[in-house]
Amino acid sequence: MGRNIINISLPPEMASQVKKEVASGRYASVSEFFRDLLRRYHEDQLLRDLKISQKEMKQGKGKILRSLKDLR
Repeated sequence: MGRNIINISLPPEMASQVKKEVASGRYASVSEFFRDLLRRYHEDQLLRDLKISQKEMKQGKGKILRSLKDLR
């Protein structure tokens, strides 16, 4: 798996906060901090989607899948 370099610009306060997290040992690097942040963002998105689906199911908008063909 290859890596892509993405440069971002942060205000001094935010940059300092990231550096403090790395210095605390919680993260091995600034890159690891942002990878963790993105993983958490993705998990939050999945959780929101799940909650929406659960709400739709309760409202009777769900579809019962009897086979893989029903996914289409």
